[in-house]
Amino acid sequence: MKNLCRVLVFSCAIVTTATAHSTSDKNNEIARYSDRAVELLRDAISRETAFGQGLVPAYAESLRQVFLDAGFSSEALTVVPYGETASLVVRYEGDGSSGRKPILFSSHMDVVPADPESWLRHPFELQEDETFFYGRGVLDNKFDVTLLTTLFVWLKESGFVPNRDLVIAFTGDEESFQETVQQLARDYRDLVDAEYALVVDGGGGVLNDAGEAIQFQVGFAEKTYATFSMTAKNPGGHSSMPRADNAIFDLARAIQLLESYAFPVETNEITLTYFARTAPLLNNEIGNAMAALVADTGDEEAIALLRAQPEYVGTLGTTCIPTMLSGGHAENALPRAVTAVVNCRIFPGHTPVEIMRELQRISDNPNLEWRVVGVPVASPASPFNTEVMDAIAASLEPIYGALPIVPKMGSGTTDGAYWRAAGIPSYSLTGIFINPKDSFAHGLNERVPRAAVSDSLRFWRAMIDELATNANQ
Repeated sequence: MKNLCRVLVFSCAIVTTATAHSTSDKNNEIARYSDRAVELLRDAISRETAFGQGLVPAYAESLRQVFLDAGFSSEALTVVPYGETASLVVRYEGDGSSGRKPILFSSHMDVVPADPESWLRHPFELQEDETFFYGRGVLDNKFDVTLLTTLFVWLKESGFVPNRDLVIAFTGDEESFQETVQQLARDYRDLVDAEYALVVDGGGGVLNDAGEAIQFQVGFAEKTYATFSMTAKNPGGHSSMPRADNAIFDLARAIQLLESYAFPVETNEITLTYFARTAPLLNNEIGNAMAALVADTGDEEAIALLRAQPEYVGTLGTTCIPTMLSGGHAENALPRAVTAVVNCRIFPGHTPVEIMRELQRISDNPNLEWRVVGVPVASPASPFNTEVMDAIAASLEPIYGALPIVPKMGSGTTDGAYWRAAGIPSYSLTGIFINPKDSFAHGLNERVPRAAVSDSLRFWRAMIDELATNANQ
């Protein structure tokens, strides 16, 4: 019996030691690839890939070289030019044992412009302190481009073989015209076709003020992005002879009417579920307002409180706001034409034409000329996907414990809207956990927590294990 006990103890010791070595090896791997990710991010931030700079193709080529160096064949890597920009499509071949279509991972390489004179730190140099990395695009979206690149390199160098193909689509103009994603969905469908897309841009983890993870958001739908121009015209004249029918006055009156108007409150299953699951986590008057709205979607006090919060106003219906003004031709001449650009985020179920007609009605001036800018694309909500949601829960649990996973409708627009419109269900998520107060995407001094590098690698490697290995099918 004593010998048996010794054998059992010895066996347990072997198992414990093996587990410890396995955990240690995985931690060492994550540390090594985290360092590589930071260097890739440093290079990415140094590239001013804003619209008009023409630097996205060079960034795409640099990423292509990273994949080549990791062992990807040149046939698996496709740079797709588009005007001054480009996309990069990467195919990680699986063994086909699942018999299923690929999973598409989507992020964008471009960024919004940044003025170095306005930043505390140079926007195109990766800088850091004890808590954050800083730089234009470090949150939106070069961090996730870097993480997906590092993840696929890690998988390739470790000899991983998925049970289906995994495809990355790095687009080149998400922050401007979003034409590269439409080009891929329309003209290169064979490269990007998938069972569903994971849009690694938006969604993700929420930290409270104590730095604790409190929820994880997944985007199932997005509002339609639509821009309109509103123009007032006038014969003009000399500024020394003012006239009452001034184009600037006409436009200003219309803008004031738009300012005082709020579109009707609207909710759907996604937004009500979001409020219901978020309310208990806030433990404040905002949380109480969310709970009240779920109980009564006509609760005026709750609506007023939520609409006063910039992060929630877009969840309650369509929003339209003037964003640009132009007009006049000389300081001593009455303007012949003045234009305001009005940007709208349209609640699902409404068309851009319908909203423009409402704006025309609100502006109360039949002489104003209205025009749709670009080609707005409406997309349906993605269906609930148990496989994706279960994989998220399983991948988060070892890192953050059990968390509420909250479906969300995005107020902004990602490439996911165009994948959905093309018939590829899409779910927006990222491995980043951040306090909303620290989220400065598109703003000054954009940042991302340093801890997000290693945690995101852990999360996404676990997601791949859940979604693309036979043991979990």
